[in-house]
Amino acid sequence: QHILSARDFTREEIDFIIEIGKKMANNKYSKLLDDKIMAALFFEPSTRTRLSFESAMLRLGGKVIGFQSRDVSSLKKGESIADTIRTVENYSDIIVIRHPLEGVARMAAKFSSIPIINGGSGSAEHPTQALLDLFTIKEECGTIDGLNIGLCGDLKYGRTVHSLAYLFSNYNINLYLISPASLKMRFRITDWLYDKKMKFKETEKFKEILPILDILYMTRIQEERFLEAEEYEKVKDVYILTKKDLDNTKENFRLM
Repeated sequence: QHILSARDFTREEIDFIIEIGKKMANNKYSKLLDDKIMAALFFEPSTRTRLSFESAMLRLGGKVIGFQSRDVSSLKKGESIADTIRTVENYSDIIVIRHPLEGVARMAAKFSSIPIINGGSGSAEHPTQALLDLFTIKEECGTIDGLNIGLCGDLKYGRTVHSLAYLFSNYNINLYLISPASLKMRFRITDWLYDKKMKFKETEKFKEILPILDILYMTRIQEERFLEAEEYEKVKDVYILTKKDLDNTKENFRLM
């Protein structure tokens, strides 16, 4: 089964993954994937995602192959994504792909006979990071239902907050989308939340919302996504959390 979008998960599947994650956290090394090979195809810079996938595969007894740049693959010579996937699937049992363009992981899945995991697709989604964040929230708070959660910062280009919003739609939470007007959550995601009858509010007023939040998930303003430096400069320092701000939060407030 491919992992391409957070939209594809049901609540039952998410809860199952979280429970399995808890069990595996207590047994970090196993031979579960002893005879398996993961191909990590990273067309975009990555530290945490690439190393976390590689570490997980190695801890489970598997092996890792792959590359960290388009420039060291045959794509530089004109090979298509389809041909790359058809080739790599002969050497591996699962493929993790990160690409600067949206939709490449889903396209790769059409040509692959083995599972594809989306390790980040442009500014669209990052489903595995969102699953990990949901796991962390459950571990820290003991529940997800009933929480007041704020997503703050770059909600237009931040792919992890897109995936988180999709996952949150499976739970009974109050979601606050905090961003400058120019970096609001994309309509296709807010439309999804409306269709799911989820309780959410869009606002630019960061400090007014802070005292009611259980969780604040802050994202950086991504300079590399802006076409004009001037537009980036306008919003880069809009949301800065200070120690004084933290004095106005709930006792069990969590910052992510």
